[in-house]
Order: sequence, then C-alpha cells, then structure tokens
Amino acid sequence: MTAETIELNPHQWVTDHADYLYAYTRARINDEEQARDLVQETFLAALQKANAFEGRSSERTWLTAILRNKIIDVYRKKSSGLANIELKQAEEEQADFFEDKYGHWNKEREPQSFRIDNYDPLNGKEFNQILMMCMQKLPALWMSVFTMKHIDEETTDIICSELKLTASNFWVIIHRTKLNLRACLQKNWI
Repeated sequence: MTAETIELNPHQWVTDHADYLYAYTRARINDEEQARDLVQETFLAALQKANAFEGRSSERTWLTAILRNKIIDVYRKKSSGLANIELKQAEEEQADFFEDKYGHWNKEREPQSFRIDNYDPLNGKEFNQILMMCMQKLPALWMSVFTMKHIDEETTDIICSELKLTASNFWVIIHRTKLNLRACLQKNWI
C-alpha cells in the first residue's frame, strides 16, 4: 500500500475501531470509565492530527499508536511521586523466596504446577479471564510495569524512562507483581 491509497475515514472510526481500542485499553487500564475516556481522547487527538497521517500504516495501527501514548501518560501520572524502593529491601524480600547460592525457589515457596500440560482452548480463555482479574487487583504502577514488560514487550530501559523508575525499583516491582499474580492464580485458577 502507498500513502495515496490509505485515506482516513473519521466517520467510520467508532464503528470500525472503538471496540478494538477499548479492549486494548482494558487490557492495560483497570478502570472502565478511564478506558472509555482514553478511546474518546484518542479519536479527538487523531482528528486534530489527521493532516499528519502519512498513510504508512493502517488507520487502526495509527489510532492504536496514539492510544498507546495516552496509556503511557496514564502510567506516568500514576507512578509520579512514588518513593523509590531500596535495593537492600528488595534483596531482603527476595531472600524469603529464593536460595542465596543459586537463586532457585525455596522448597516451601516454589510455585505449584498449573496442570496445563494439554492445551485446551476453553481453559486458555478461562485462564486469561482469571489472569486479567488478578492483574486488575494489582496497584496501578505494578499493573503498568507488568503490562508494558509482558504484554507490550517493552524493554526495561524504555519502561524505566517512560515511568521515571530506577532499575532497582523496576525489578522490585516486577518481582512483587509476579509473586502476587502467582498467588492470585494459585488461589483462583488451580
């Protein structure tokens, strides 16, 4: 496709893209009202920037990029003013879960098997619903960091830069998030 063949059609944005953008947002923001607002803000921003659209991507890709930046702004606002977590504190917390010498799980803390050796699409759907429920119970910053790292597959450097986190703070948040998600999944899914 060339830039000449892709034209914006703002009159169809709600019909063609609203559901997709809302689902994209809900997977990253645990507030329905805020998710709806972000989709609306995305459409408004896109209208204002319509003349900057170069046609090198689809409408949906372009709208998603605008929305993604708005979501990162939300993450940034939620993370501002939070105290950095000390590296020493993180090491002490991790000692409760991992052996000092090799970093393997302590026997009493090791994860239980999820018993999903044979993939079943129905279990996959159920698992994803429970994972989303567990993620929505996380503090906003933790959910932001986890989503950017494991759903959006951003690099650690980008996440730290976007959310104004130190590397040690990032790793403590990721560690705590994984422990919380593991506990929630073991309680609600196994």
